[in-house]
This record gives sequence, structure tokens and C-alpha cells, in this order.
Amino acid sequence: MILWIKTANKYTVPGLIVFCTLFIPSGVLSDDSEAEHLYQQHCSACHGLNRLGGVGPALLPQNLRRLKRDAAAQVISNGAAATQMPAFKSSLAPSEIKSLVELIYRPLDFVPEWGLDHIQSSHLRHYPEQLDVQPIYASDPLNLFVVVESGDHHATILDGDTFTPIHRFKTRHALHGGPKFSSDGRYVYFASRDGWVSKFDLYLLQTVVEVRAGINTRNIAVSSDNRYVIVGNYLPHTLVLLDAVDLSVIKVIPVDDGMGNSSRVSAVYDAPPRQSFIAALKDLTEVWEIYYGNNPPEQHNSEEASDDVSEFQVRRIPLNDYLDDFFFDQNYDNLIGAARNAKNGQVVSLDLGRKIADIDLPGMPHLGSGITWQHGDIPILASPNLREGVVSVIDMNDWETIKRIDTLGPGFFMRSHKNTGYAWVDVFFGPNKDVVHIIDKRSLEIVKTLRPQPGKTAAHVEFTRDGRFALLSIWEMDGALVVYNAKSLEEVKRIPMVKPSGKYNVFNKITKAEGTSH
Repeated sequence: MILWIKTANKYTVPGLIVFCTLFIPSGVLSDDSEAEHLYQQHCSACHGLNRLGGVGPALLPQNLRRLKRDAAAQVISNGAAATQMPAFKSSLAPSEIKSLVELIYRPLDFVPEWGLDHIQSSHLRHYPEQLDVQPIYASDPLNLFVVVESGDHHATILDGDTFTPIHRFKTRHALHGGPKFSSDGRYVYFASRDGWVSKFDLYLLQTVVEVRAGINTRNIAVSSDNRYVIVGNYLPHTLVLLDAVDLSVIKVIPVDDGMGNSSRVSAVYDAPPRQSFIAALKDLTEVWEIYYGNNPPEQHNSEEASDDVSEFQVRRIPLNDYLDDFFFDQNYDNLIGAARNAKNGQVVSLDLGRKIADIDLPGMPHLGSGITWQHGDIPILASPNLREGVVSVIDMNDWETIKRIDTLGPGFFMRSHKNTGYAWVDVFFGPNKDVVHIIDKRSLEIVKTLRPQPGKTAAHVEFTRDGRFALLSIWEMDGALVVYNAKSLEEVKRIPMVKPSGKYNVFNKITKAEGTSH
């Protein structure tokens, strides 16, 4: 039972760090270890007794992949701006800080537990849900942008007609995987790297409810019928089904092959026409389809993990290689993902339940940011590459490569819109990180190269609902959103922001618009 206490018009739960007190397996912490002693003395109150997180994020190698060890030492020494992380340089010697860095990058020798009881204990209701209300602002609620400012862990709600911020609020630490929306655009759901799922009301501009569904979370998806949220976790190896209304736990699904081998979840997305969630697995050569509808389609080449539809039947599709991130074709018949062998991509037919083609995509294509459009009579897909300066263009009829478009370096994000003739791709890595290429979708040629702020990373474009304007991020602490006329390619406005890592247009997201991520 959870007792809600109302203070200052907010609902909360007493004992906000109750979820930190986890079962600690014997041998995890050693009394004679200097680093472990320092951790317990200075870090455990915020980051959890066994580094699994609390008020602060989990301190595990899986959560720290983007933070170099030298940078971690600087954070311990000097603190972190715009967070509650204090500076320890006056109380810890350099050797002690070094030992703490070594500790937090040391893998645990067990798969951490974060089960039903832990999830339920973390549940926080901030406001009661309010039905039948109108937005408290005059802006078009379907042309809002949700802008994630990762530099200081905030989000800004931006009017997509006037390009004026209408609200800014603090988020959980290190949001990951992109926010997801209810089908009417009223609610947006966030997931943080350390497992927090938050439901935010875009009409009333307030966080409604939160729950910690994992220790290290990859991403979330929302069902097309607005009933469920599914959480894909790196740690523990689980998929967690939540009620989309109040984020209460419905089911925790262990991710394993039934023979003692478990797996992290690489990615999970909603497939609306199928009324199912699709999950890629990091450590098993399988794709899982989890049905939330009442009539799952006939199974072909797959292995069923459950015979009970009411318990979210899991269909296991075997592959011959691991699948990391992926995206769907516009009809959700096939998923296209990168193979671990760094030599090709994979096309998996969801109807047939098997791989139907390999794609010539060497290096590391970022297929999570792949986009599709109609090129004459041919449906094509285009994907940037995380290792090579190239955009690959693929014929989706025969899965053959049409063209490889050379760029000035590896790219991370690619975006377009059905009402524009251009596709935008960044050069996220290397000396040309400040460059964005504009590709003509008819000629498949780069027609313009922008350098919005020399020396500063430029990335992640998203369009307004009508496709008339493109918004681009200067991905820096002293960054900005740069608004471009999508036809003339001229700059219209620049809005200062703190490392705006992503921006998401409500209409484009809820309509699964061509050219954006789903």
C-alpha cells in the first residue's frame, strides 16, 4: 500500500530514497577496500548502497559509457553544474578520487535485482490525473516541441508556430531513448538512463506520476491504444509492462532463452498495426514480439514463449546474428536493423517471422535514425553511419544499394518530412562535427552544406508539423536551437538552450510521420 501525502498542492510519497535499500549479495562490498569505504562514506546516500542509484544515477560501467574516466574524476573533484553533485576536491585526495573512479567503472559480479517490489516501492504520484481539461496555453498543442536539454537535465516545451518557449522543467538525470507520446498528444513519457519513467501532462504542463522500472534502461514504448508502457532494460535483464495511466506495474518479463542465458534489451518500439511491441536483444540472436492486442496474428517461423494472450504473449523470432537498434518500414511489415558483424544490415519479416534479406551496410549504420521516402516508383530507405562518412540509400523492393552518398564524416541523425524535398543529416563525429548536409531527395545529391556555428557540434533536426521549418541543435552547453526555413534553407531564429540533445514534434510523433523516428 502506498500512502499519498498532499503538500503545496502536490502528491508525493514519504521516504523518497526507500528504493535505495536493496538486497546486497554477500561479497559485493568489502570492508577492507579503501574505495568501497570512501564510496559508502561519500556517495552511497545519493547513488545507492551498491551503486544501483537513488537520488543520483547508478554508477555502473553500463551507465558511464559516455563519460571518460578523466571526466569522471573531474566531476568528483569539481561537482557537476546544475545538479546536486557536490565537489569533493577539498575533502578527498587525488589518490582517493582515482580509487573511486576505478570502483565505479568496475562491473558487478552479479546481475542486479530490481523486481516487482522495488518498482512498486519507487512509485511517486505528483498530481492526480485530471480528465476533460483544455491546454492552459493558447499554442497549438499538436505543434509543440518537447526539447530535451541534456546539459542540465531539463526539458523545454516550445511553441512550434512562434518558436517561443512556454515552459521549462527539470527532468530525471540523463534521459535516454527519446520521449514517447500518447496517441492524442496530451501526455509525453520520458525514460532516464537509470530507469525512471515519468509521465508529463502537456495540457497542464506538470509531471503526473513516476516510477523506477529498472537500473539501466535503454528505452520505452507506448502502445497505440494508450493502455501500456513497456520498458526495455539493460539492467536487470527485463522488459517491464506498466499501466499507461498511473505507471503501476502490470508484469515483469525476464528476458532469457529458457536455458539460463539472459540478455539486455537493445531497443523496444511499438508496432501499431500489429498491436504489439517489438524488442531487439543485445545478447541473444532473437527478436521478440510482445502482443498487447486481443488477436495476435498467426505464427509462422517463431517460437512462442507463452500461450496466454492475456499475459502478453511473447513471440520469439530466431536470427543468425545479434540485432541492435532498428526501425520499421512505413507499413510495419518489416524491421530493418544493424547486424553485430559490422558488415551488413538485416531485414526481418514480422509476418513470416524470419530474416528475408541482408543489406550492404558496412561499418555501423545508425538504423535507429534511418528514414524512408518514395523515390519515383521505388520506396527507399536512407541511413547515416556511425563509423564512416557515408549515407547509404537502399531500394526497399529488392534491398539492393542504390547509392552511397559521401559525407564529411560519420553521422548520427537523419531527418526529413513528407512536405519537403530535402533530407538533413549531421556529421556528428570528427573534425567536421559542426556540419549538416542537405540532400535532395530526388537527385540523391548533397545540395547544400550548413555550418550553423563553426567549431560547435550541430545535430538532430526535427520539422514542424507542416514541414515548413526545420529545427537543428547546437549540441553544446552554451548551445541553441537554430530554426531554418525548410524551403530556402535560410536561418530564421536562434533560441539559446543548454545542450539541446533532441527535439520532438507532437504531431509528427503521434502520426508516425514519414521522415522522423518512430
